[in-house]
Amino acid sequence: MAIAFIFCIIFARFFYIQAVWGSELVYRATDQWNREIPVIAARGQITDRNGQLIAGNRTTYSVFVRPNAVVDPLACAEELSEVLGLDGAELAKRLSGTKVSEITVARQVEKEKIEELTALALAGVYYARDNTRTYTYGEALCQVLGFTAIDGTGLSGMEKYYDNVLGGIDGEIAYTTDIVGVQTENSTIVYREAVAGDGIRLTIDMDIQLSAEQAMRSVYLSSGAKKVSCVVLDPNDFGVLAMVNYPSYDLNDVPRNDTEKLNTLSRNSLVSDIYEPGSTFKVVTAAANIEEHLRGNKKAFSPSYVFNGSRTRTVDSTKIKCWSDHSNGKHSNQTLATALNNSCNPCFTDIALALGKDKFYEYLTAFGLGNVTGLDFNGEALGMLVPQSLVRDCDLARIGFGQTVAVSGLQLACATAAAVNGGNYYVPHLLKGIVSADGKRVEEYSPVIKQRPISAQASRSLAEMLEGVVKEGSGKKAYIEGYKVGGKTGTAQKYEDGHIAQGKYVSSFVGFFPANKPQYLALIIVDEPVGTYYGSAVAAPVAKEIFEDIIKIKNIQRFE
Repeated sequence: MAIAFIFCIIFARFFYIQAVWGSELVYRATDQWNREIPVIAARGQITDRNGQLIAGNRTTYSVFVRPNAVVDPLACAEELSEVLGLDGAELAKRLSGTKVSEITVARQVEKEKIEELTALALAGVYYARDNTRTYTYGEALCQVLGFTAIDGTGLSGMEKYYDNVLGGIDGEIAYTTDIVGVQTENSTIVYREAVAGDGIRLTIDMDIQLSAEQAMRSVYLSSGAKKVSCVVLDPNDFGVLAMVNYPSYDLNDVPRNDTEKLNTLSRNSLVSDIYEPGSTFKVVTAAANIEEHLRGNKKAFSPSYVFNGSRTRTVDSTKIKCWSDHSNGKHSNQTLATALNNSCNPCFTDIALALGKDKFYEYLTAFGLGNVTGLDFNGEALGMLVPQSLVRDCDLARIGFGQTVAVSGLQLACATAAAVNGGNYYVPHLLKGIVSADGKRVEEYSPVIKQRPISAQASRSLAEMLEGVVKEGSGKKAYIEGYKVGGKTGTAQKYEDGHIAQGKYVSSFVGFFPANKPQYLALIIVDEPVGTYYGSAVAAPVAKEIFEDIIKIKNIQRFE
C-alpha cells in the first residue's frame, strides 16, 4: 500500500509538471536561451489645425545590461556611470545581482553618449532606440498637451487622453544566447518592426494660441493676478482654437522632481476648476428671458419693458444690491438692453424670480450648467448648481446675476457661444482629426449638436444687445472700430470659508465677433488682480487685443 501511495504521488507530480506547469517551464527555458532588445515605436505627432507641428520626437536610446553576461561588474559600472552620469556604487550593486536577467540602466540617452559606450565594447551592455518627446513651442499650450513618462506613455492632457492613438506598438530584436546570456556564435536574429503611433490634429490654431499666450502673459504681469486664463472657441462647432492658463511651464523641461509645483502648473483650470462667474452669467439669464418672451410666456419681460430703477431688492428678508449706487442716473428707465449695458443686478434678479425656479432651471440645464460639456479631456469639472429642490427665492435671485452658482471657464464659454450662434449647443472638442503614421489616412471629427437651448430669433436679438454692451456699455474697452464686437463683462467677489474674501475678485469678459455672425468667441478670466479689478477695465482690453490679432492673422475685413 505504501509503495502504491508513493507511486500515485509521483505520478500526480509528473502530471502537474507536464499538464499544468508545462507551459510556464517552456517559457522559462526559452527565456534562458533567448534574449530580446525592445525597439520603441515612434510616438504619433501632434499638430494644430493647419498642420503645424506641436509635439514630435527626437531619436534617443535606452541602455540595458544583462548581469550574467557582464565580465567585471565593478569595472562595467564605473564605465557606465562615468559616461551616463549615474551613481557608480548603486549601479555596481545592481549589476552584481543575479535575480534578474536584464536591467534598464538609462533611457533617452543621446546618440553621442551611445557612441562613447560603443567604443568601450562592454560585455553584456546593449542599446535600443527609443524616443524623447519634443515640444515645438515650449510653454505654449502646456496644460492642454500634457506630458509623457520616461517610457513614452502619456501622463496628462492630450498625451494621456489619446495615448492609445499616439502610442504605437513596440517591436523587438530577438536572438539566441548561452545559459549566461551571451549571444551564441551562430545565433539567429529575428527582427520585429515597431509600428509607429498615429498622429492627432487638434482644433487649436497656433497663431491664435500664441497671440492669446502673449496677451495673457502681459495681463498677468501688469495686473499682479494670482493666475489668468483664456479660451477661444469657434462658436459654429465649439472647436477650441486656443486655451491658455498662466503661469505655465516648459514642456521640454517638466519639473518632475517638484510634484506640488508640477500639479499646480499643469492643471488646466479652464476645464477642471470652477468659479463664481458674476455678471458674465447674465448672458444666460437674458437668453432665457428673451426666448420665453418669444414663446408667449407672460411672466417674461418684453424688450421694451422698463425695470424698476431701485438699487435694492429684498427677497426672503435678504437684501440684494446692485454693484452701482445708482447715483448717476444711468440705472433708471432700463430696458433689458440697457440693463445689460449697465450690468444692473436687480433687473436680472427680477427676471430669474419672474421665470420661476422650474422654468429657469430648465434653461440652466439646457445651457450645460451643472454638467460636463463632454470635452475630450480628462478631469472635467461638473460645475455647481444648488439642487433644484433646495433652491430658495433668494438663491434664485442671486443665480440670475451670477452668484450662488459656479461654473468652469469652458462651461461659461460654451453657454455663451450657444446663446449667440443661433441657439446651438455643440459638444466642445480639441480633436480635429486622426492622421495615420504614413500620412495617407485622415479621420476627420464631425461636430455634434448636444442641444438647442434657444431659438435662432432669440439668439440674434441677444447678440445685438451684447453688441450694444461693447458699443455703449461696460464693455467699451473691447470695442474695435469697424468691427461688430459683442460681449459681457463680469466682476465677482471671491469667497473663502463661506465668507466674502475682502479685496479678492475674479475679473472677466466674454466676447465674440462679428456680432451678427459670430466666428470667434473668447473668455478672459483674471483671478485676483491687484488694484483695478473691474472686468471692464482688466479683462475687456485683453479680449480686444486678441481679437485685433485674429483680424490681422486671418486678414478679416471691416464689417461696417
